[in-house]
Amino acid sequence: MKKIEFNMEVILIFLRGLLMGTADVIPGVSGGTMALITGIYQRLVHAISQLNANFFIAAIKGDFARSKKELLKWDLGLFIPLLCGIGLAVLTMSKIMTIMLTVYTATTYAFFFGLILASAIFVYNHVDELNIKNITFLIIGLVFAIVFVGLNPIQANHSLPVTFLSGMVAICAMILPGISGAFILLLLNQYEYMLAALNNLDLAVIITFIVGALIGILSFSRLLDYLLAHHKSVTMAFLVGLMIGTLRLPYNKIVTTMGDNILMVIIAGIIGFLLVIILEKQFEKHHLHWGA
Repeated sequence: MKKIEFNMEVILIFLRGLLMGTADVIPGVSGGTMALITGIYQRLVHAISQLNANFFIAAIKGDFARSKKELLKWDLGLFIPLLCGIGLAVLTMSKIMTIMLTVYTATTYAFFFGLILASAIFVYNHVDELNIKNITFLIIGLVFAIVFVGLNPIQANHSLPVTFLSGMVAICAMILPGISGAFILLLLNQYEYMLAALNNLDLAVIITFIVGALIGILSFSRLLDYLLAHHKSVTMAFLVGLMIGTLRLPYNKIVTTMGDNILMVIIAGIIGFLLVIILEKQFEKHHLHWGA
């Protein structure tokens, strides 16, 4: 029975990875949001915050007993199936998103709009109460997102140092519910470039981006782990504001590209909204906690 339960947990974590990877490729949708919806968020942030270089240092020194001890501290039961799911989704969805955003722009962004709106409602349920402090941080998040989304893309080049820095910044957004790492790449003028690199398996670019992302997430996760442990309600209120504010991006894309496809846009938005509700209900019984 334990073996069946273990296999089921691995499958569920892998599915969460697929959802997170798919979201991370989509501008305006956050992989962190999917992690929160599927009940894996706090365990993931905490597990990442526990990673350090002790394992590698011990291995280089030949101290394999210590390296094994350090490795056992890692939540490999979470990381291995989750990263497999994320990797598969990113490689697959990068091709699909290139087509969808080009051919079905308004409908695709309407779907994103529904996803984000329902996700904001879900995150709001994690806010303990609407006191002055929480409302203040919600408004701060809202204003920040509205201004941020309105920024014009930076005309950065596509050199490896820029790719490295893009990875560092984008991964911090990817793990936060409400901020899209793909949208950060759009602002940095790296989104289409990274999609092309994935589609063409440009290993130099992909590896450089991954190294930057690893350094970024290892640094940022410690701060986020602290905030969730000691200031969860305020943090969630801020994220709700961020998510509502980022709706400006899909809304602008819908309005400028919709044409006569009003009905399809509405249907796509409703499907996106309902999908989040269904996912949350399906994963509600399988939330993974720290040390689970």
